Amino acid sequence: MAGSQRVAVTTQSEIPEGEARVWQIGELYLAICKVAGKIYAVEDRCSHDDGPLGEGTIDGHEIECPRHGARFDIRSGEVCRMPADGPINHFAVTVENGFVFVDLPV
Repeated sequence: MAGSQRVAVTTQSEIPEGEARVWQIGELYLAICKVAGKIYAVEDRCSHDDGPLGEGTIDGHEIECPRHGARFDIRSGEVCRMPADGPINHFAVTVENGFVFVDLPV
């Protein structure tokens, strides 16, 4: 059974409301988003063609890939609009004392 590792990524104040920012943790790129004050983390990779989701726009709880318009729910990684081939990876996030921690697989 695979475990997870809690990693401090950034501070809550570095993520603008309604936008995504990209951070690299090892070989993994994360798009970290803030919607209604809550922080979400998804892999910065569209399932359709590996597009950079962190460069896309946020609409409600959906992030849109800037390449072909595929959309994903940032809360679950589920596909909201084609041409996405499947869900994207999403990660549990906690915020403590203003710091954003993401649970990453080990």
